[in-house]
Amino acid sequence: MHSDRTDYDSPWKEALERYFPDFMAFFFPLAHADIAWASGYEFLDKELQQVAADAELGRRMVDKLVKVWLKEGEEAWVLAHIEIQGQEEAEFAKRMYVYNYRLYDKYRQQVVSLAVLGDEQEGWRPEEFGYERWGCRVILRFPVVKLLDYRQHWSVLAENRNPFATVVMAHLKAQETRQDASERKVWKFRLTRRLYEQGYGKQDVLNLFRLIDWLLWLPEELEEIFRQEMEAYEEAKAMPYITSVERIGIKKGIRQGIEQGELRNARKAVLRVLKTRFREVPTSIEAGIQSIEDMETLDRLLEQAVKTESLEEFGKALLA
Repeated sequence: MHSDRTDYDSPWKEALERYFPDFMAFFFPLAHADIAWASGYEFLDKELQQVAADAELGRRMVDKLVKVWLKEGEEAWVLAHIEIQGQEEAEFAKRMYVYNYRLYDKYRQQVVSLAVLGDEQEGWRPEEFGYERWGCRVILRFPVVKLLDYRQHWSVLAENRNPFATVVMAHLKAQETRQDASERKVWKFRLTRRLYEQGYGKQDVLNLFRLIDWLLWLPEELEEIFRQEMEAYEEAKAMPYITSVERIGIKKGIRQGIEQGELRNARKAVLRVLKTRFREVPTSIEAGIQSIEDMETLDRLLEQAVKTESLEEFGKALLA
């Protein structure tokens, strides 16, 4: 795994960190109701990395370790171990078990493991791991949320003001429109317009639009049409939040970084586009990008990453 991998994590990571109480309320309301939110909470990323360092059992979109306090007393606290998994994986339940017992062994505190499954396999629903022999039985059962299930409750999602309703809707539409950029543009506009219709404040609109924009990446020509539609909409609403100078400058900033000879940033830009559009990028392609030392080539690949129809097509361009 490349050392910069965290730079390309899905928008789930940003959303979870920014809206953690909302995440718990949306996906795990029973746990949310038991947490003393007034006591605060603490992300333990370094601690989880230490525990996971010698137990790398697969790839996932996001994993988080959060220390929370319970309502039953100031000294009562649990570690909420959260995994957001983006694809089916045979070893997933085993990893949940390993992380759970290693965290308990390290902290001697209750560890609650929670999973959100963002894959597209309807029948894959791992929720326990265990074994039994000679009367000795060990088992871990953990709550699982399957994002595909929300497709059946789209109208409920549409009326929900929780930020994760927006994240789930964008996630599902990103999957559904992977091969249809025109339909993706339609949904990008609908979901962005919904931020205003739901009455979010400016900062939440910007935060959530960043996630929508990240998930529903568009080819250059459709992105320009989308921007024009948003300009007209925001002008009518007198709320020019998104189509600001800062928003327009995002792509210019990437190009400026390339022109300034920042090879590392240029490689990261290409990889980020690919991982945003296709989620998982083969090691061979990532290694090929990392080996490029020519800015002109990286500039060409950045454009190719935006408009390519598949990773196979991009791989051919990489070798050209």
